[in-house]
Amino acid sequence: MNDKEKGKRAAGRAAAAFIEDGMTVGLGTGSTAAYFIERLIERCREEKLKVVALATSERSYAQAKAGGICLYDVNQMNTLDITVDGADEIDHRKRMIKGGGGALLREKIVANMSHEMVVIVDSSKYVEQLGAFPLSIEILPFAYKATLHQLQSLGFNGTLRKNSSGIPYVTDNGNYIVDISLNYPCVNPEQENLKLQSIPGVLETGFFFEMAGRVVIGHSDGHVEIK
Repeated sequence: MNDKEKGKRAAGRAAAAFIEDGMTVGLGTGSTAAYFIERLIERCREEKLKVVALATSERSYAQAKAGGICLYDVNQMNTLDITVDGADEIDHRKRMIKGGGGALLREKIVANMSHEMVVIVDSSKYVEQLGAFPLSIEILPFAYKATLHQLQSLGFNGTLRKNSSGIPYVTDNGNYIVDISLNYPCVNPEQENLKLQSIPGVLETGFFFEMAGRVVIGHSDGHVEIK
């Protein structure tokens, strides 16, 4: 396990300590969230902790279900006590770039349902400025080439994400992902987000603002900071 993985594991497992008996919990997506789910499964087994969870992806759903966690249908719930999820980047104002795992639209919906979003990252993801990591946006497959053209006309250099077979990556919602190379540093991500949202066909962006509560930062030596 390399230093980055050690940090992810430390953050994910530490965040599981925030979960209390009877809570409704949003389960994020990605490698750091997987460590959180792993530890939550252990706590449910060892401590007889009872929670009800809502997963942001088929991957997280499968992991939680295999571990025996009770899972709700999203359409049966209006609010959640807490969501724990990772980020590709988070700055000191708790603005984030998410979407590397391809679940950004569901992640944003679930985070917005929650009383608190706990963000778990290794120390390399806690940054001074956003924009070094590509920004993912979810777009409608219908007329996607026109959407790509509109993105380019507004100055966004993006590529359609493809799988190992060279065909477009499809989200759990049946949509496409475009990964955009931002100008670094991204001085005004809020303005960039508004420009992207103005394009018909763009369903959601990987910019997350004013959603993060506690931020758990894991380090390679196993210790964590909470911001």
